[in-house]
Amino acid sequence: MALDAFALILLAGLIHAGWNIAAKKAGGDARFAFFTSALMMVVWAPLGWWLGRDAVPLWDAREWAFIVASGLLHVLYYVILLRGYRRADLTVVYPLARGSGPLLSSFVAITLLGERLSWLGGLGIAGVVGGVFLIAGGPALLRATHDPAARSRVHAGMAYGLLTGAFIAAYTVVDGYAVKVLLMSPILVDYMGNFVRVAVLAPAVLRDLPTARSLWAVQWRFALLVAVVSPVAYVLVLYAMREAPMSHVAPAREVSMLFAALIGGHLLNEGDRLARLAGAVLIAAGVVALALG
Repeated sequence: MALDAFALILLAGLIHAGWNIAAKKAGGDARFAFFTSALMMVVWAPLGWWLGRDAVPLWDAREWAFIVASGLLHVLYYVILLRGYRRADLTVVYPLARGSGPLLSSFVAITLLGERLSWLGGLGIAGVVGGVFLIAGGPALLRATHDPAARSRVHAGMAYGLLTGAFIAAYTVVDGYAVKVLLMSPILVDYMGNFVRVAVLAPAVLRDLPTARSLWAVQWRFALLVAVVSPVAYVLVLYAMREAPMSHVAPAREVSMLFAALIGGHLLNEGDRLARLAGAVLIAAGVVALALG
């Protein structure tokens, strides 16, 4: 993996962990997802207009189909992720989502897109996935067997994490194809998808406007933070996909787990820090192997 692509992934990982912690603290639902998407449209409108004024008129049905598919997959991913955060710990949902997603997207990239993976890259993926699952389980799963409430919470986190990971894999493949094969602008792929997300999520807000206003008053700061920084993280990843194979970039994104394990456990008071730090170290080793492979 090229050094510049690896640097983009490291920066994206730090930003990604930060906005997920903000989303967890917000405790939002589909309406929070609407707030963030609507704010993204406003905050990033000047850049979207500047880049899109010449490119978007040239798009045909194929490009627009990928924008719609990307927008729908991102909606499903984000709503499921937020629901998981309301019902389980971030340090269970987040690592399972981040670990299963790249495993699936790498498999698709290798089997369907013809990418090749060295033995060192394969070890790197194994390290990333193993570290993620160590962070998500281990001691917590053992204790949960004796505590029905804890068991239910961990199992919910696992279910939502794995489902979120499936949508991560789906949008990674769709967006990766758009920027690598169709040569669409990574910024426009992410920005134009906001219009789809806002349209899909609007009914959740319109059906109960008084509640939506109350939630906005509480959540707007978190929504603004996510709207400002989360597109930066993802666009950096899309640019990295232009420079390196998707089967390398997708697992290497899980360097964000290093930051989530160090920051999230402390800020959110979620336990098993030693096990989660050990998993983070394993992830770091896997990311290094991917970079070298």
